Amino acid sequence: MQLNTEPNIDQPDDFYEELINSQRDLDESQVRFMNAKLVLLLANHIGDLAIIREALVAAQPKTKT
Repeated sequence: MQLNTEPNIDQPDDFYEELINSQRDLDESQVRFMNAKLVLLLANHIGDLAIIREALVAAQPKTKT
């Protein structure tokens, strides 16, 4: 199996709205905590370490050369 980087969320605008709304009343520390917890929950759901590794590499900021 390979990391799917193609659009795959049925309603991406609705997802984005829910994500923003879920963090609306949180301070910056709470947002960082929630995002970290969300990453761990989704990684657990994926369950395949090879795919998680691909996602970690894909999520890295690109460095200027």
